[in-house]
Amino acid sequence: MKILIVDDETNIRELMRRYLKLEGIESDGAENGLSAQRLIQETPYDACLLDVRMPGMDGLQLLGWMRQEGYRFPVIMISAHGDVRDAVTALKTGAQDYILKPFDPDELSLRLKKLVEAQVLKNLVESESRASEDTSDLFIGEAPAVIRIKDITAKIADSPATVLITGESGTGKEVVARRIHSCSILKNGPFVAINIGGVPENLLESELFGYEKGAFTGAVARKTGMFELASGGTLFLDEIGDMPHALQVKLLRVLQERRITRLGGTTSLPINARIIAATNKTLEDQVRSGAFREDLFYRLNVVRIEIPPLRERRGDISLLAASILARLNREMGRHITGLSPEALEKLQRHAFHGNVRELENIMERAVIFAEGAVITEDDLDIRGSIALGEETANEAGSGNAYPPLSGGEGLTLRQIEAAAIVRSLHRWEGNRTRAAEELGIGRRTLINKIAEFGLNV
Repeated sequence: MKILIVDDETNIRELMRRYLKLEGIESDGAENGLSAQRLIQETPYDACLLDVRMPGMDGLQLLGWMRQEGYRFPVIMISAHGDVRDAVTALKTGAQDYILKPFDPDELSLRLKKLVEAQVLKNLVESESRASEDTSDLFIGEAPAVIRIKDITAKIADSPATVLITGESGTGKEVVARRIHSCSILKNGPFVAINIGGVPENLLESELFGYEKGAFTGAVARKTGMFELASGGTLFLDEIGDMPHALQVKLLRVLQERRITRLGGTTSLPINARIIAATNKTLEDQVRSGAFREDLFYRLNVVRIEIPPLRERRGDISLLAASILARLNREMGRHITGLSPEALEKLQRHAFHGNVRELENIMERAVIFAEGAVITEDDLDIRGSIALGEETANEAGSGNAYPPLSGGEGLTLRQIEAAAIVRSLHRWEGNRTRAAEELGIGRRTLINKIAEFGLNV
């Protein structure tokens, strides 16, 4: 915890600093508002003790400036004058407390600690609210790869090491990043996420670093960047492989020096945030092609976590489906108790090229349209992902779902299509729903094809 004490009386500043040091609290002192402004711009503080009456810029003016500039840390106003109007003005301007001189140091310390704890809790609540809006904690499972990842997150909990998370889209990279944050020593700080590929290149730098008022046309007030917003917590840089080359240089400098400079600013600011980056690209290939800086890659690749696609941990599909269903029941006010064995089997046969995100999408549609207490096979709307010739879940790794027909040379398209239908129906013992799904056509279309070809199946 670090506190700023702003008072024009030197003896009061020094007494408060010595007392806070005995309490294990670091502090800086400023003799007036202008000195305080410089310190606030250079150092992240957890709270401020601010005298009301000072020459030049007084405490109320400084408080107004802080709130206008976006500084949110709690402020306790201190005054030797019991003016009710000053107290009311201070609280309206954004102070959290007001105390009169002379004061009891123990009482001041207690109030200070409570205010800082309350601010930490507020940051945590906001962070968790964003987490529940952005994504659910779906990184569950019993697959060996999942257990390894959980072990890694536990081992790096007390380390500020930079982490690189790789994996296909939809595998849960942000979920793992949030898990790392929640297990770490920074868990009471904010979790700030940005999708690099989702921000226009001309805006990305200002989003990350912030800017000063007047830095460019339209910069009518200071903007706090994401590096600052994540102070004391975690900054998650999703899709880092999409970062423009010019910004890669600046990110490298931040990782080396742990300081940033806002656009249009002249003062570098310290940052105290863990950096977690993620990508669905192979950064080694991008380094070889020159699209990604090699030195930045090594800075990011301190701890590497590779998330397997869902099709490589099929045993976890039932656990994930149950977790998703429980959440959807809460959100939608439904009371669906589970999935039928046929529905679960249908999910486990699915290829899931969209990974966990696709599973969530399928489950959400099923919950919306399910008419019974249990999700059935017919409730699962899985479209166009298992097509003729595509690798299926049952035959993953063994080549095409439909190997070449014996004596297929010279067959007409109609004969090949009829043979594929017969083979699929035999494989599924006449179950037309499953055969249609495997063939990538609707059940009604399959029935019409059977009648059209005069198949006796």
